[in-house]
Amino acid sequence: MQLRAPAVISSLAAALALSACGGHSPSLPQEVAQPVPPPAAPAPTHDQAAKAGQATPAMELHAVAPRAALAMPYHLPPPAPAERERYGVIEENGVRLVAQAPVSTFSIDVDTGSYSNMRRMLNAGRVPPADAVRVEELLNYFPYDYAQPADGRPFAVHAALAPAPWHPANVLLRIGIKGKDMASGALPPANLVFLVDVSGSMNSPDKLPLLKSSLKLLVNKLRPQDRITLVTYASGTRVALPPTPGSDKTAISAAVDQLVAGGSTAGASGIALAYQAAQQSFIAGGINRVLLATDGDFNVGVTDFRQLKSMVEEKRKSGVSLSTLGFGTGNYNEQLMEQLADAGDGAYSYIDNLMEGNKVLVSEISSTLATIARDVKIQVEFNPATVKEYRLIGYENRMLAREDFNNDKVDAGDIGAGHTVTALYELTLAGQPGMVDPLRYQLAAPVPGRDGELAHIKLRYKLPAASTSQLMDITVARQAIRPLAQGDDDFRFAAAVAGFGQVLRGGKFTGDWRYADARALAQGARGTDRFGYRGEFLKLVDLAQSLGTASPTGASSGGPAEHAAR
Repeated sequence: MQLRAPAVISSLAAALALSACGGHSPSLPQEVAQPVPPPAAPAPTHDQAAKAGQATPAMELHAVAPRAALAMPYHLPPPAPAERERYGVIEENGVRLVAQAPVSTFSIDVDTGSYSNMRRMLNAGRVPPADAVRVEELLNYFPYDYAQPADGRPFAVHAALAPAPWHPANVLLRIGIKGKDMASGALPPANLVFLVDVSGSMNSPDKLPLLKSSLKLLVNKLRPQDRITLVTYASGTRVALPPTPGSDKTAISAAVDQLVAGGSTAGASGIALAYQAAQQSFIAGGINRVLLATDGDFNVGVTDFRQLKSMVEEKRKSGVSLSTLGFGTGNYNEQLMEQLADAGDGAYSYIDNLMEGNKVLVSEISSTLATIARDVKIQVEFNPATVKEYRLIGYENRMLAREDFNNDKVDAGDIGAGHTVTALYELTLAGQPGMVDPLRYQLAAPVPGRDGELAHIKLRYKLPAASTSQLMDITVARQAIRPLAQGDDDFRFAAAVAGFGQVLRGGKFTGDWRYADARALAQGARGTDRFGYRGEFLKLVDLAQSLGTASPTGASSGGPAEHAAR
């Protein structure tokens, strides 16, 4: 019996171990099943060996039967999280021959969300997808020291010329617009309805908690004549704070503190309730605005992009505008946020940290809220005798038909108090080699007396309460071209930002120009940098250079359906 005990014990142990592994383990899809080898035959006993006439060595009398190898589950690495961020497709503006298309028309844009969203990705160690980079929003993120209007108009227009840093034989034409400054105390009374997404998707530190902290910064800027309403939406909608005067900061802060995330996202019904609340508290001659704060992940009710945009376009006729404040990562619907703000005659901002919340809702509150000119359009006619080719940098989803310029029914962007707007054209002058072969049989005839002009810039705009547009124009003379080194800091910094944005998108038109070139140009044009924005830009250029030399395309960009939705 003593000789059989080890073998029996060994067999029992193996059987128990195998039953423990197989009977109660949950089945995991990522586990790979391993075949279980059959149990080893028991060792022969002393009597069996003797009967067979075999001598059994003494050391074998104490040997234990070999144990069966146990099957260990193999865990595959977790799958990479699905990329659910959505961006509208951007087809970069190409080079146009002046002989074929001498006129370029577009709407101004005061959105800045693309810049802070790009910053968020670079700080997270990611190169932004090309469609997340809209160069005009990078340009317009920064304030520029353009001269104030001196003729009673709501804004002033300025033009400047210098060689393009990535193609020194070409010329950059900068069009700069400066809105009339207005102190926050001089703003009309404001009726603000914050439409806050409190669905489950907002339960992340960079979403609802950051939104609440940003709202509290605004509370301290509210005046007694202002009114604020909080409307929330998740699976349903409700008024979390009825219209409350800005002087009752305790009640407003308490309502903000009580916001909690949970449920699905019925965004369309929330928009409808927010507009209804804004109409009930409408201030004639005041600021009436809905501010939608969300990650854009609508999944209940009306979720179709076109329907949501049409809803907002219809609601803006009531005199209530809509701006969007984007938050969060992973499921962020940037295309929806940008396009809803455009449809609602508002601005799109992306808040990735509390400093950005302070910038949008405190430092730049006047330009965020107070509209000084509506439906601002720019039309540039190039002189075929002096300009061979042109290319508008950015503004791809702001392009207008030539006939839209004089049509007051065509919507365009609005300018807020103190806003600066910058647009850049790259020009190939007559006599210089261009990117497009010249025509053999259709040469442009010189215009007598206009050979010193490069372009004629026209702008149309409406005053806030007007339905008819006004016209203003300036002429750009060839003799205004200055060496880039003699350009002001604003010109050189804007050129650096535009070059950086183009390289980040893949550098289709920038030749051998690289991040290091953008950094060197921006460093020399940093200037006083009161708010530190330009210094931060230098750090982002360094990050982009460390991460790679070109932006990935396609993976996170919107597909054909999203492109068509624009």
